[in-house]
Amino acid sequence: MNGAHLHMVVNHFPIIGTILGLGILVGGMILKNNTVKNIAYCVFVVGAIFAAISMATGDDAEEMVVKMPTIGRHIIHEHEEMAEKLAILLYLLGIISLIGLYSNFRKKQKTTLISYLALILVIVAVFLAKETGTSGGEIRHTEIRPATNTSNLPNNKMDNDD
Repeated sequence: MNGAHLHMVVNHFPIIGTILGLGILVGGMILKNNTVKNIAYCVFVVGAIFAAISMATGDDAEEMVVKMPTIGRHIIHEHEEMAEKLAILLYLLGIISLIGLYSNFRKKQKTTLISYLALILVIVAVFLAKETGTSGGEIRHTEIRPATNTSNLPNNKMDNDD
């Protein structure tokens, strides 16, 4: 397994985990159930760890694809910039989640405030995760790039001469 392959394996969890964790956190807040909130916090901590691994393997992935046809440094740079923003937010969410876990286990005050802070962070993170995933997908999947014009692609089967 090379760096690009490892990047592809680990980069999905921060995105999916963030979305899943949001649903779990909202459920815990609606039910006023700290155990359910703790599960969301654990998902966020794991997401932050996977984000760190994704960031660590990103350069290896970049080196493998940057010279491929239809891929340039610009599209990779856009993805990298978005991924850095997401990673910072997920690290912060992970720290807040650790504080939330500690507060819930120690039955400290301010647990509700921590839940709302985590909720705000994860809502922003879901948006950034979507943007990061899309920009990453656009690197190799030219068909999802907004600027792709299928009529200019070789062997285009879109034209019917019937």
